[in-house]
Amino acid sequence: MGAADRDYSRTETRRSAPTGTLTPVVKWLLIINIGVYLLDILWFQGRLRNLGAFTISSSILQGKIWQLITFQFLHGSVAHVLFNSIGIYFFGPWMERWWGARRFLVFYLLCGAAGALFYSLLTLLHVLPTDLFGGLVGASAGIYGILVGIAIIAPNLRAMLIFPPIELSIRQMALAVLLIAVVKIVFDLSNAGGEAGHLGGAILGFILVKYPILLGWAKKHEKEVEIIRPKRFSFRPEAKLKPRTSVNLERDSEVDRILDKISREGIHSITAEEREKLNRASIGKKSDS
Repeated sequence: MGAADRDYSRTETRRSAPTGTLTPVVKWLLIINIGVYLLDILWFQGRLRNLGAFTISSSILQGKIWQLITFQFLHGSVAHVLFNSIGIYFFGPWMERWWGARRFLVFYLLCGAAGALFYSLLTLLHVLPTDLFGGLVGASAGIYGILVGIAIIAPNLRAMLIFPPIELSIRQMALAVLLIAVVKIVFDLSNAGGEAGHLGGAILGFILVKYPILLGWAKKHEKEVEIIRPKRFSFRPEAKLKPRTSVNLERDSEVDRILDKISREGIHSITAEEREKLNRASIGKKSDS
């Protein structure tokens, strides 16, 4: 159950865009992406991009499978790394809080790898006009996985586009970019290969968020604790409560993550620290009235 499905947060979620407050994994993704790009153009003069880019010839036929990861940290231009960094900055923290740092990193990298594999599949099926030596670089496939994941968990979150300057729900944004990707692939328009990568990342993002148990192996071992079951796993305001005058997005996102974890894995899956956060949030909801 996503954040937008819970009664206590429904109104707030519709008004709130994903926060850009940096989380640990997102911070390092940004540092690595920008740092590798600068290092490549200033010192290696593009050689890193040539070595780490994903191609069907080298990555699959020659067994250089590490390129499924390395290509995600390489970029072809300033605009490329800039726009991908903006996407990670605005959407990554929300998803990292939902998954937790370790599973978010695995989710992000798997979505990126899925983009390369989907690109390979369409190339081998001759859907794309590219050959076995065509290269892929960039973090876009992982970002598309994040965007689709948020659209599933909290479809009514709002986001303001830079260009054109219009406000959309995350679900509308995700549908729009996926439609563009499909149209470009079908009609062989510019960057059809890149759009195939985007679509592959989005597909795996959808699957992993719909079935989070698939990433159960990536979570840290957590000691089971006894807790008092929250009533219906939600904090319902009483009939006469006054409207809240402020919204704590970080607290609510963390509560959402914990409640989703209980829903997916059972009461005994949460740690003592998560139990304490749940109790504090319950108290906070009452004090806000």
